[in-house]
Amino acid sequence: MRAYSYTEVRQNLASVLDEANEKGVVQINRRDGQSFLLKPIPTKGSPLDIKGIYVNISTQEIIDIIREGRDRDNY
Repeated sequence: MRAYSYTEVRQNLASVLDEANEKGVVQINRRDGQSFLLKPIPTKGSPLDIKGIYVNISTQEIIDIIREGRDRDNY
């Protein structure tokens, strides 16, 4: 974990944020002796965000399967 002075952080905020994102945490030290840890907040994705899969099926075959399922529900 790298430590930065408050002045260094003010002058290089974007790069310090990038480093915190890459390494997980950076320390910021003030002149009065206080220290702080800067770490990224994990982003939460939607539970509906799923990775797609490849299936060897045409659009027409998908439409036929849906229609067949709908026809079965009508009986």
